Amino acid sequence: MKMNPLALLGLAILAAAPSHAAPSAANLFNGKDFTGWTQRGGKATYSIEGDEIIGTSVMNTPNSFLCTDKTYGDFILEYDFKVDPRLNSGVQIRSNLFDVETKTEWEGEILTIPANQVHGYQIEIDPDPSRKRMWSAGIYDESRRGWLYPAAGNKAREQAFSEQGMKIFKHEDWNHVRIEAIGDSIKTWLNGEPRAELKDSMTARGFIGLQVHNIDSADKNGTQVRWRNLKITEIEAPLNTLTAAEKTAGWRLLWDGRTTDGWRSAKSETFPAKGWEIKDGVLSVLASGGAESAAGGDIITRERFSEFELVLDFKITPGANSGIKYYCQPNLDPITGSGAKTTTGSAIGLEFQILDDARHPDAKLGCDGNRTIASLYDLMPASASKQPNPIGEWNTARVLVRGSHVEHWLNGAKVLEYERGGEEFRKCVKTSKYKTIPGFGEWADGHILLQDHGNDVSFRNVKIRVP
Repeated sequence: MKMNPLALLGLAILAAAPSHAAPSAANLFNGKDFTGWTQRGGKATYSIEGDEIIGTSVMNTPNSFLCTDKTYGDFILEYDFKVDPRLNSGVQIRSNLFDVETKTEWEGEILTIPANQVHGYQIEIDPDPSRKRMWSAGIYDESRRGWLYPAAGNKAREQAFSEQGMKIFKHEDWNHVRIEAIGDSIKTWLNGEPRAELKDSMTARGFIGLQVHNIDSADKNGTQVRWRNLKITEIEAPLNTLTAAEKTAGWRLLWDGRTTDGWRSAKSETFPAKGWEIKDGVLSVLASGGAESAAGGDIITRERFSEFELVLDFKITPGANSGIKYYCQPNLDPITGSGAKTTTGSAIGLEFQILDDARHPDAKLGCDGNRTIASLYDLMPASASKQPNPIGEWNTARVLVRGSHVEHWLNGAKVLEYERGGEEFRKCVKTSKYKTIPGFGEWADGHILLQDHGNDVSFRNVKIRVP
C-alpha cells in the first residue's frame, strides 16, 4: 500500500507482555457458513474449508472485505492467518462504510471518504520479501490516512519494524495475531511478540473485516489468504469516564454516572421524583405503559447549547420508543400528532429517534421511514444502511452540530446530515407534525433532552464537547 503523508506518528513498540486477559472469548466464525458476515467492496471470493475462511484474489477488482454485521468498540481480537507471499491482506477493525461521500476533519485536514468505501484501521498482513519489508501486524488506515505504524517517513522505525518482522514471521505457515483495541489505544502482537502501539481516537467503533487486496498482475490471480481461530473478547470500558486524550480534545461528561447534577425535568426546575433510575452507572427511564412523557417525564440539561458534539450510549428493550432531543425549547407547548397544542406530551426540539423499528408501530408512520431509529424524527429518515445493534445491546449515538450543519451517527457510521433552516429542512417541516411551530428547529440554542416515552430505555457515557 502507498505511504500517506497524513499518517500519524506511531508510538514506540510495546516492550511488555499483553496487559489484558481474555476470560470469555467468543468465536467470530461459526465454522459452517457466513451467517453474521457481509462481503463489501471488490469481487474476490471467500470460501470455507473445514474451520478456515479462505480469501482468493481476483483480477480487475478493488480491495474486497468480508465484514461482520455486528460492530465492536473495545475488544481483544485473536486469529491465525496464512498467506501467499505474493498477496497483501489484512484485518479491518473499527471500520465503517457510508452510502454517501463523506468528509471528515482530522487535525485540521479534510478527509474525503467515497461512498460505499470500507475505511478504518487495518492490521496488516504484509509479507513483502521482494522489498525485504515485513510489516505484518502494523497498523494502516484504509482509505483515510495511510500508514499509522510504522509512521510514514520514519526510516529508522520502518527498518527496525521490518527487521523484527523478518525474524518472527512464518512464511507460508500459520501466524498468530493478537489485537487490543481499548479506548484510544491499539496494540498488536505477532506470534507472541509485541509489534505496534498506537494512540488514536479517530474511530471508536466499527465492524471487523477480512481483506483480500486488489492485484495488478496475472501471476497473482488466485493467490490466497486463510484465517482460522477468529476469537473476540469484548471489553467493558469503565463507565462514565474520559480518557486523557478525550480530556485534551475538550470532552466533558454531561452526566456524571452517579447523581442528577446538571439535569432537571423539562416541566420544572427539579429532577423527576419518579420514573427515572440511576443504578450501576446507568441512567434509565422506567416502563410506564408507553405513553409520551406521562410518568416521570422528559429530562433536560440545565445548560443550553448552540454548537456541540454529543456522544452517548443507549440500550432499548423490545418494542421501546424514546429519543434524544437537541435545541429543546421547554417553554413551548407540547403538540399532538396533528400539530395541535396540548397540555401533555414531550417537550419540543429536534429529535434523534430511538426506536425498536421491527416492533414499534411508529416505524411505519411518518414518511419514508423518518420515524425509525437514528432518523430526524418526523422530518428526515436515517440511511437504510444504518446498523443498529440487536435489542438489548448497547448502541452509540453521536450528534454533531456546527452552525446550521447537523449530523446523526449510529455506531460509528454517519446515517444522516442536513442543514437547519435549509430549503430541504423547511420543506420537511411544512409536512410534519411541527408545521404549526414558527421557526421550528432554527433556534439559536437549546437544551439537550432524554425522552420518557413510557418504555424501559437506558443511557450511559453521556459526553459533550463545545468548540
